[in-house]
Order: sequence, then structure tokens, then C-alpha cells
Amino acid sequence: MVCLGNICRSPSAHHVMEHLIEQRGLSHLIEVDSAGTYGGHAGDLPDPRMRRAARKRGYDLTHRARRVTGSDFDDFDLIVGMDAGNVSDLRMMAATPDEVAKIDMMGRYIRRFPHYDYVPDPYYEGAEGFELVLDLLEDACDNLLDHIVERIEVRN
Repeated sequence: MVCLGNICRSPSAHHVMEHLIEQRGLSHLIEVDSAGTYGGHAGDLPDPRMRRAARKRGYDLTHRARRVTGSDFDDFDLIVGMDAGNVSDLRMMAATPDEVAKIDMMGRYIRRFPHYDYVPDPYYEGAEGFELVLDLLEDACDNLLDHIVERIEVRN
């Protein structure tokens, strides 16, 4: 899961997805991590406003921000950007066509909110922006997990 600073959207997506994976009993098959395309927040906890909103829904955002590295393209089968800018940045970081093929956008999996084709950055928004991000991610991660499970079943 990738956003700009790895302090709002991507750590939230990380924890929402881990929660869904655990609920479905798939923790032994699927690993999730998050990072940012910008490294200025490296080592920081997620934004306190994001942690507060997430805590209300039962998510404990404890991930420490980090920047995307070249090894992420080796370590993960799928790299999901939160918006078109993140996807563009990831494509520039990818070293091969195979790495580019691993990049996807979270907006493709949003179903219940037809006016959104990306996950907006809530950093400069009020509390409602953080709630919206969680609404979008809960919907999108559920659909993304369905997609991942289908890919796993096809491989087996």
C-alpha cells in the first residue's frame, strides 16, 4: 500500500487489509506492508488525526513510515497506489516492465462510492476527510482482497 508520506492513507490501507485478511483466515498466505513515495516522514507514526479516526473503528495504526525501496518490487506481487500521482511515482521507480505490471491503483476497487476513483489525501482536511478515507479503504480493501484471493486460486 503506497501513498505520498506513509502517514495517512497507506498505513490505514495496510491495517484495514490486515484486519480483513485475518478475518478471512488468510494471514498465512498474504503479507501486507505500506510505504510512501516521499521519505520525509520516515520513522514517524501515522498522523494523530488518522490514528484517532482509525481507533474509533478498531484499527490500531502502529506502522512507522518508510519510503518505497527497490526491494519492494522484489518482495511484493502487488503494489497499490492510493491516487494517480502515487501510481505515476511508482512507475518511475520501477526498473523493469515486470515491476510496472505489479502496480495498481486502489480506486479500481472502490464500489460503494461511485464518485471516487482514488483515495484522496486527508492531510489538509478536517475530521470528515479521515473518516472518508477509512470508508473508501474499507470498501476498496474488501474488493481488492477478493481480487487477490482469485489470483491465488488461479495459481493453485
